[in-house]
Amino acid sequence: MEEQSGLPNVSIPCHNEQRDKKKRYTVYKVIVNVGQQEWFVFRRYAEFDKLYNTLKKQFPSLNLKIPAKRIFGDNFEPEFIKQRRAGLHEFIKGIVSIPELCNNPDVRSFLLMDKKQNLQNSDASEDEDDKSNSSSRNINLGPSGNPHAKPTDFDFLKVVGKGSFGKVFLAKRKLDAKYYAIKVLQKKVILNRKEQKHIMAERNVLLKNVKHPFLVGLHYSFQTADKLYFVLDFVNGGELFFHLQKERTFVEPRARFYIAEMASALGYLHSLNIVYRDLKPENILLDHEGHIILTDFGLCKEGISQTDTTSTFCGTPEYLAPEVLRKQPYDNTVDWWCLGSVLYEMLFGLPPFYSRDTHEMYDNILHKPLVIRSSASNAAWSLLLGLLEKDGALRLGARDDFNEIKTHTFFSPINWNDLEQKKIPPPFTPNVFTEELVPNSVCWTQDHSIVNASVMEADDAFVGFSYAPPSDDSFL
Repeated sequence: MEEQSGLPNVSIPCHNEQRDKKKRYTVYKVIVNVGQQEWFVFRRYAEFDKLYNTLKKQFPSLNLKIPAKRIFGDNFEPEFIKQRRAGLHEFIKGIVSIPELCNNPDVRSFLLMDKKQNLQNSDASEDEDDKSNSSSRNINLGPSGNPHAKPTDFDFLKVVGKGSFGKVFLAKRKLDAKYYAIKVLQKKVILNRKEQKHIMAERNVLLKNVKHPFLVGLHYSFQTADKLYFVLDFVNGGELFFHLQKERTFVEPRARFYIAEMASALGYLHSLNIVYRDLKPENILLDHEGHIILTDFGLCKEGISQTDTTSTFCGTPEYLAPEVLRKQPYDNTVDWWCLGSVLYEMLFGLPPFYSRDTHEMYDNILHKPLVIRSSASNAAWSLLLGLLEKDGALRLGARDDFNEIKTHTFFSPINWNDLEQKKIPPPFTPNVFTEELVPNSVCWTQDHSIVNASVMEADDAFVGFSYAPPSDDSFL
């Protein structure tokens, strides 16, 4: 058996367990690193316990510990899983720190150290990002791409957002000291969830956003062996969701200003035959002046106009249009439903058909009439009733898209040309950040530790991801 050139590093990250309530067990994901290779192993507690008992018999003098079995109580209780995960993490890290144990056949088998090239044949869904299959020769940077972009070109300063696949960092480019928001996505997570099409769709939509004032702009993108990087406009006013949570509701003139800027952004996307599909306060940022910036285009669908439809079931439950819930073909009018939902939430504090029970909420969206509240003006209610029409063919915007929206009486105080030129002063000036230290795996630290994201091969699944526009922002 060939010896590894060093002890492996293992970890069981938080919130990565998979729970199967039908079979009544929890599966924990163990990340294994050996040299430049990394893979996942999914193991049940019973498998940890079996390994523990095997090693205890072979090495009785070693003080090995594992979380005890639970005889009474709910094995799916969050605090219990948290404590068990921490105990299993310490157990497996302790094992690999001892060379004698690390090279034990049972340990190597448990960590799949001799089968890392065939992880897809293991009991659970394993790492699909096999770096041995990738080749830098296959990366298509496009006509304006730059192969020299890399994480170490930036000082990563703080986390300003989080998502399913990674985080968004505030970063300063060393070349010119300019600030950017860099969205860093983990390839393994994307590939394991088969979401590469959504990520590439987001990249494609971002390329078209550079000329609209209320859509976040992409300066360029690049990739390393294990991560994807979007270099975006730095928008430092925080999420609209943050401000809405803090204030509960907005007065009508403030809500009208935000909704008008959102409608302008959606209308622009629709003019490019793009349906956004995921409008919600968490995806809406404010810039330092207080203008709306729409971000996160992972659920965008290209090639959809008022004469085209799609039927993919996606979006956020509170804001799903009835036709999406019914799994019927739908068009870009689903975005106007979402706009109505966001307006309702800004005025009244909750989405229009909200319930803590998801099934009840879906039933409300499909069947319950909109609750009319006397605190809103007649113009606001007229707009809400038009946008939240359950029949998509009758919804405001179904006939003439954005033109129907902007001519509605609710927007009569808005001069749309002034709005889109940012000549209308925002009703609120924000100044917030999300405070969190940047992990060593993403950036240089103060002691100059090397970035754990080398500019090596990139996965064929992301060919064409890297991009840089022909502008002054390109690297020299």
